[in-house]
Amino acid sequence: MVVLRLIGILVLITIGLGLVLYMFTRNRRYLTFAWRVFQFAVVFLMVFMALYVLERLVLVI
Repeated sequence: MVVLRLIGILVLITIGLGLVLYMFTRNRRYLTFAWRVFQFAVVFLMVFMALYVLERLVLVI
């Protein structure tokens, strides 16, 4: 769980940094990068939660 929290913090920092760089430079490349990181994080979270639910179901059976 510590690794998951570390990944979450790094994702938030990366998205925030991308948004700040976009505000300073107005280069849409940074906004696109922040959006891609967000999408990857959501997919990663969905896969992790599916595996977590699967683990719980296996433990019940």
